[in-house]
Amino acid sequence: MNHLLCGLAANPALPPELVDRLLTLALREARADPDSQFADDLLHDLADRADLRHDQIVELAAYSDTMARFLAYRGTLTAADVDPVSTPYAAVALIDEGRGHPEWPRLLAAHPDSEIRWKLASCPGLPPDVVDLLAADPDVEVVKEVALWTDSPVTARLALHPDPQVRLAVSANPSTPLEAVLALAEDPELPLQWAISERTDLPQPLYARLAADPHPGVRATYAHNPGIGQDLIRVLAADPEIQVRRAVAEHPHVPLDLLAELVVGDRAAWNLLPRIAAATPAELAELAASRHAAVRMLVAQRRDLSAELRDALAVDPDASVVRAVAPHPGLSEKLLRAMVGRHGVQVLAAVAANPDASGPLLEHLTRHRPGVRRVLKEVARHPHATGPALLACLEDRTARPLAAAHPALPPEAVTGLLADEDRWVAEEAAGNPSLPRAVMLDLVP
Repeated sequence: MNHLLCGLAANPALPPELVDRLLTLALREARADPDSQFADDLLHDLADRADLRHDQIVELAAYSDTMARFLAYRGTLTAADVDPVSTPYAAVALIDEGRGHPEWPRLLAAHPDSEIRWKLASCPGLPPDVVDLLAADPDVEVVKEVALWTDSPVTARLALHPDPQVRLAVSANPSTPLEAVLALAEDPELPLQWAISERTDLPQPLYARLAADPHPGVRATYAHNPGIGQDLIRVLAADPEIQVRRAVAEHPHVPLDLLAELVVGDRAAWNLLPRIAAATPAELAELAASRHAAVRMLVAQRRDLSAELRDALAVDPDASVVRAVAPHPGLSEKLLRAMVGRHGVQVLAAVAANPDASGPLLEHLTRHRPGVRRVLKEVARHPHATGPALLACLEDRTARPLAAAHPALPPEAVTGLLADEDRWVAEEAAGNPSLPRAVMLDLVP
């Protein structure tokens, strides 16, 4: 029963009077048993609702500092609702969000609990005197956190700190002046390869030195870096380790000819690559005319192609290209059905993921034989899924919880799933807005 109440607490159609009853129940349970996992889960599900009244939010915040911090980050708790002495974590969360009281940073920078000071140290926009205070904190972990996150000029001073871990944190801070980072790069105590791998303003000779590291993971990290020049990109593209070469392919400025060489023959399941995302219409047209399906597939992953190029890729002879373009919005139902007719199981799931797929098409995909399990998962989460399509999805173990949560699932099916032997399925059904109101009333004690 408890899992059903947790599902119900997240149900967007839950009547206000039942929200009140669940909140009262959860708080009563929490007071009776402070270690109750059920009470904690139920309170967090309620706290995530978008329709809570202010008095309910304040009541939830009083449950624990952890809950108050959750509500602060969620944006429903304000500075007027928080006492920084009794709920310091919530106060730090509001400071972190830029919604705290101006005096709180000074108060919390002197807090006796070093973890509070440590959390404060990573907050943006702290007053200079507070940054100075934290930079001189007796706990070196607090100082490291300041060194890592502050955008204050204090980083230049912390670059001379006696603790090498603080200096290492300074080097990883993108706000640290370049001169200080270059000085740290000559520090024999500091393994800077990882720490400065995301800086984009280093001299090319330093990049070349760092990217010659024997560890392939370090080389791959620099191969991603937008600051490395074309010469180093080509050096790393010839690296013996495939993870380094794949990292070069993900570089935003990799030359298109080199990118084509890198992807041809590599069977990696590429996501949309930055260079392809930034390609011009003329570049896309040229790549789409490549004789290599792997290159055409890169273009097919864009979701803002011209209608002409999109439709041309939709009739590509290679199934991998069609599979990549199938989720592109704007494709006609005729083209989507033709994809299935030509390539069958190879493209079923991708067609099911198309945002414009109609209810009848989704039903057709669930009836396709042979079937593909991933199709049912895509259909079960699709906003156009119909009742018959969702009922078919219930037959699959992985698609069942998704279908149980879908508002188009017939109410009688939703109600029946409350007794499902899989607690996750039952909880999703309890959270389904199509669950009849009378059933909701019966569930809440």
